[in-house]
Amino acid sequence: MSEKMTKTITSIFMVPTLKIGRDTLKDNGFINAYIKDKMNPEKHEDCIFLLFHPESPSKFRKFLNLEYDRTNAIIEDYDYPHGFVVVVYKLDPKFENDFLLIRQSKYSKTSPLFQTQFPKKVELEIKGEMRKEFSLQYRIFNKTQDLLDFWSKENLFTYETGQEIWHNFSVDREVLTEIVLQKIFWDMATDSGN
Repeated sequence: MSEKMTKTITSIFMVPTLKIGRDTLKDNGFINAYIKDKMNPEKHEDCIFLLFHPESPSKFRKFLNLEYDRTNAIIEDYDYPHGFVVVVYKLDPKFENDFLLIRQSKYSKTSPLFQTQFPKKVELEIKGEMRKEFSLQYRIFNKTQDLLDFWSKENLFTYETGQEIWHNFSVDREVLTEIVLQKIFWDMATDSGN
């Protein structure tokens, strides 16, 4: 399967369990989530690290204050140069086995309760039109034919019975490092220059 993927598996399968709305994340400059931050000396177990680059620090602070009021899952938040902010969330222990299965790339083997944490359908803009489509997670959990067809059409994947139909979890792609942060900053600077 292709190694090109912009969102981490942590973002796709762990962030939604935090129950922060997709629009709220987007409006506050959410970039990606990671299972570890190598630049932070604190060792947090069973946590994920959400990376933000907020356009408005005051708006982001309001969001963060509301998050601290809404949930006790936030462990800490801290800043990096160039306006980046990391918010550390403790994962829900009731999904511990499911998170382990995600890390083993066994997406379709996760529990029904875990799978209900994700919407079956999401509203997407396709060619200027808003449409309801099956969510990516639903397609992965259920190994839908349209996702199989997509991989096959792109010549990225040959399905064998029982196989998962998403990228394998790779710790290297799920860790925030100085190099990753520099690349994100470079990509943002390059995009804003166009």
